[in-house]
Amino acid sequence: MSNERQIQDEDLMDVAQDPEQAHRLRKALKVLADNPNVGGKLQEMAREVLSGRIGMKDAIETPGYMDALGDRMNEIRRAAENQTMAEREASREKFAAWQKEQEAKEDAERAERDGPTGNIVTAPRRGGRGGGHRG
Repeated sequence: MSNERQIQDEDLMDVAQDPEQAHRLRKALKVLADNPNVGGKLQEMAREVLSGRIGMKDAIETPGYMDALGDRMNEIRRAAENQTMAEREASREKFAAWQKEQEAKEDAERAERDGPTGNIVTAPRRGGRGGGHRG
C-alpha cells in the first residue's frame, strides 16, 4: 500500500465536520488498512478509501462495506457481553492507558501541524524607540 497514492485529511472533508475529525478518520482508516487481523471487506474498504479509488461517502453507501462494519461491531459487542467483571476492569484500565497515549500523540501531531514553522520572517517594528526621523 505504501507505493500507492494516499489521500490526505482534506480529501475526507466531504464527510468530516472539521479538519480534526478528518484527520482522526484518516488515521482510523489507516489502522484498519494496515491491521492484518481486520481482513475482509472492512480492510478492503479502508484501502480503497485511502488510495482514493473510492470516496468515503461512496464507501458509506456501499452495502457490502457497511455490512462488514456492522458484523465487526456485533463481534465486538458479543465479546464485551461475554467478559467477566475482572476482564472488563482490565479492559477499562488498558483502554484508559491507550487513550492517554493516543491523546499525547495527537497533541504532539497537532502542535507539529499547527505550530510555528521556524522560518518566520518578521518586518521591522514601526514606531517605538530610536531610528525614526521626525520632521
